[in-house]
Amino acid sequence: MKIPVDAVIAPDKLTRYLLIFREEDDKSKFLSLAGFTLDNPDELEAALRNHIHEAEAFEQKVNAYGVFYEVPGPLKGVNGHILQITSIWLFEKARDEFRFITLKGRKDDA
Repeated sequence: MKIPVDAVIAPDKLTRYLLIFREEDDKSKFLSLAGFTLDNPDELEAALRNHIHEAEAFEQKVNAYGVFYEVPGPLKGVNGHILQITSIWLFEKARDEFRFITLKGRKDDA
């Protein structure tokens, strides 16, 4: 299955979570390898949309909020570097929409 390319990606998820340094579970350093920074959150959003357009989603778990999906595959950076990631999405039952939750780097990143 595919996550719809118009799925919700909250801007704060990019600028206040993924692209900002965090003492614990930091993702900004990993994403900077592909040229993603606070200066270009729109580029990260576009790359995530391309990622879900090209990769298959797999159901991960179901809970009271809805159905969680994992999407493993490449994330093409603005500098041409390709990161291997697994993005996590939620089909939120209450809102009847898909929402981006987070991403994880994969050990097979090239």
